Amino acid sequence: MLMESGKAALMVVDVQEKLLPAIHESERLCARIQWLISACHTLNTPILFTEQYPRGLGHTLPALTALVKQPEIVDKMHFSVVAANCRPAHWLQYQQVIVCGMETHVCVLQTVLELLKEGKEVFVVADAVGSRTEENRQLGLDRMRDAGAQIVSREMVIFELMHQAGTEAFKTISKQFLRGEQP
Repeated sequence: MLMESGKAALMVVDVQEKLLPAIHESERLCARIQWLISACHTLNTPILFTEQYPRGLGHTLPALTALVKQPEIVDKMHFSVVAANCRPAHWLQYQQVIVCGMETHVCVLQTVLELLKEGKEVFVVADAVGSRTEENRQLGLDRMRDAGAQIVSREMVIFELMHQAGTEAFKTISKQFLRGEQP
C-alpha cells in the first residue's frame, strides 16, 4: 500500500523539551523530524503534535511547532495517543497515519499498535523515531513491523505523498528538501 495525499496525516509523538536530551542522537533526530514536518507541511499534509505529561516533560520543541502555521497540539497521560482519546474528532477520518517521534519502544509503539487495532494503515518513519538507546529503538521498530505497520523513511513519505514528478509540489520539494546534505 502507498501513502496517499488526502488519506494520510502526520502524527508527531512527544518530541518534548525535557525528554529530548535523554534520547540517543537527539540532535540528529530533531533535525530529521524538522525536515519531515516541513516537507509534510509543504505538501499540505495534516500534522498533529502530542505531548506526554507536559507539566513534567515540557512542551513540544518550539522549533517544531513553529514550522506549522496553526499547530494542533494535544496532551495525554496514557502512553498511547489512542488510549488517551485525545485526537481531535476530524483526525479520526484519516485512514493512513504517518508516525514519528519518541520514544519508539513506548509511546510510539503503543500508539501504533492501537492505531493498527482500529484498522488504520500505519507508516512508522524509521529515521524520525528515537529512544534513549538504539537497542530499544530497534526493538520497537521490529515489534511494530511484526504487528503490521509499514516501516518507511522520510524520503519514502514525501515521494509517495507527491506521487509524481513534474508538479509544482515536486519542484518545491526537490529544491527545499532533496538538495545538498540531508540530516
